[in-house]
Amino acid sequence: MPESSNKILVIEDDNVTRNLYLKGLEAKGFDTISADNGLAGIQQAQKRIPDLVICDITMPDMDGYSVLTTLRQDPLTAIIPFIFLTGSSTRADVRKAMELGADDYLSKPSTLDELLRAITTRLQKQATFQYWCNIQFEKAPKSVFEDNTILLAGGVGVGEASRREASGREAMIPQKSIFPCIPELKEVFDFIEAHYHQGITLCDVALAVGYSSAYLTNRVAKQTGETVNCWIVKRRMAGARFLLQNSNQTVEKIAKALGYQDVSHFSRQFRQHHGLPPQAWRKEHPH
Repeated sequence: MPESSNKILVIEDDNVTRNLYLKGLEAKGFDTISADNGLAGIQQAQKRIPDLVICDITMPDMDGYSVLTTLRQDPLTAIIPFIFLTGSSTRADVRKAMELGADDYLSKPSTLDELLRAITTRLQKQATFQYWCNIQFEKAPKSVFEDNTILLAGGVGVGEASRREASGREAMIPQKSIFPCIPELKEVFDFIEAHYHQGITLCDVALAVGYSSAYLTNRVAKQTGETVNCWIVKRRMAGARFLLQNSNQTVEKIAKALGYQDVSHFSRQFRQHHGLPPQAWRKEHPH
């Protein structure tokens, strides 16, 4: 366990369990925050912005699922790593937790060592990803479009390899930006436009423009009413609609071209935004 000053929020209604974890974390150098119910946990998370949240699922008034859903919807807390603690370990419970966006799931009774290993894994993964983002963005080109025009071939790519995947044709599309004209956010939207097909996240955009994720999220939300992640998804959906209408590529290839690692995730997101799965939408919107 590396030395740490990370802030850990523990949301647990059982006093004995909560105090045991708090003391153990403090002994390892963590800065701890405590909450004995879901509502108090949400308030603490929004006020203190912890580096990681540990939360019981079964609590009175508000369960852990509701806590996680609320935090994921708040721009300031949306990307905080989240670990569930629960006395249930059924497959359905685990799946529900992961579908809501949990990062890990520990069954009670779990030892302090098990909890510490889970925390270390989450924090190290986050640190590794941020390091990777820095390296990638140092190499990334400043722009992938010229003269107010974007090349979409085989999805979003440029170069001969991408063009050959475009069903034998290229598509030059006048750039009609989906983004609002806000000069203060131009750098943010330009970065999303240039890299949305690379699977970028809020973390990536924040690193690219030099702000913390929490600050950037708050700034964009206040000026547009939408989160950074929402704008990324909107841009991907615009690309998805174009490709579905203007190419013969499979849904799997389109998902990959737009930066999705999992076609099921792409299909779910598309359906949430359009009311239809990609293939059905394509049939109703022929070129």
